[in-house]
Amino acid sequence: MSELRRDPITGRWTIIETLEPSGPEVFEVETDTPAGGTCPFCPGNEAMTPPEVYALRPAVGAVDGPGWRLRVVPNKFPALDASGMLTRRGLGVFDQSSGVGVHEIIVETPDHQRQLADLSQEELRQVITSYQLRTQALRADARLKYGLVFKNSGLVAGATLTHSYSQLIALPIVPKRVEEELRGAERYFEARERCVFCDIASQELLEDERVVCENRAFLAVCPYVSRFPFEMWVLPKEHLPEFALATQETVTDFARIVREVLGRLREALKNAPYNFVIHTAPFQLRDPETYHWHLEIIPALTRVAGFEWGTGFYINPTPPEYAAQILRGVALPV
Repeated sequence: MSELRRDPITGRWTIIETLEPSGPEVFEVETDTPAGGTCPFCPGNEAMTPPEVYALRPAVGAVDGPGWRLRVVPNKFPALDASGMLTRRGLGVFDQSSGVGVHEIIVETPDHQRQLADLSQEELRQVITSYQLRTQALRADARLKYGLVFKNSGLVAGATLTHSYSQLIALPIVPKRVEEELRGAERYFEARERCVFCDIASQELLEDERVVCENRAFLAVCPYVSRFPFEMWVLPKEHLPEFALATQETVTDFARIVREVLGRLREALKNAPYNFVIHTAPFQLRDPETYHWHLEIIPALTRVAGFEWGTGFYINPTPPEYAAQILRGVALPV
């Protein structure tokens, strides 16, 4: 017997298989086939990328030269163009906007073999801080309304290179999925005068069925309405609408819990590819009391198919309660 569960934020429904849950052994993890050729993200190949916009390197290191620990560069093949004016026009019933935006690559490590889960806590904190600094810089552009930080880990999950990297895209519009969360959070706040994300965090801590791990400032859970097997959310315990405004103390705690959850996912799912997305408030939030930034991590174990496209529902063969139990039981390497 399965259950229909409704997301209290967006109103979206998910079908959860509860009678015969699928564990890690059921899923066929697709492995990457390393691409040949020279990697543009490796040290010594800096000329293969556009000039860096931010980097961590020793004081004696040359700009756009080797010796860096982290490097941010414009995407050589951007989804949007940073130059030009933002223009909008109507084409009958259709709306059109010029493709203005910023698309950057955060090269997380100079080591081609290391992945995000391999980084030390301090290295991961530096990566997260770079997300913040670049988002803050792009907030000053009046053309832009939203900054999205995301990572595709593994070729199956959408990465184009095996070298570990994240991406930041700043958009002239607020994405539809974020708008759904914003409106749902506003409706919840109007009805109860409380943040729905804060209430979710409180209830998950109280029930303790879907909690994977926690620390002083963050809670990692397999959400009650998980759309995908072993989906996880990392929620700040304190209300804060914008990721870019988190303090460095909070970022340190965030790095600690992200490192742990990625390690647990890797051990439980045999290094399965995954996507993560930081959902944060738009650059000009209507009401800071209603929205709460968070990280969503989705292992690439299943595919969205006809039923999902046709209904907007998701089918999840692994109940989040079962997924959290497995992830909690993982023995992490010392």
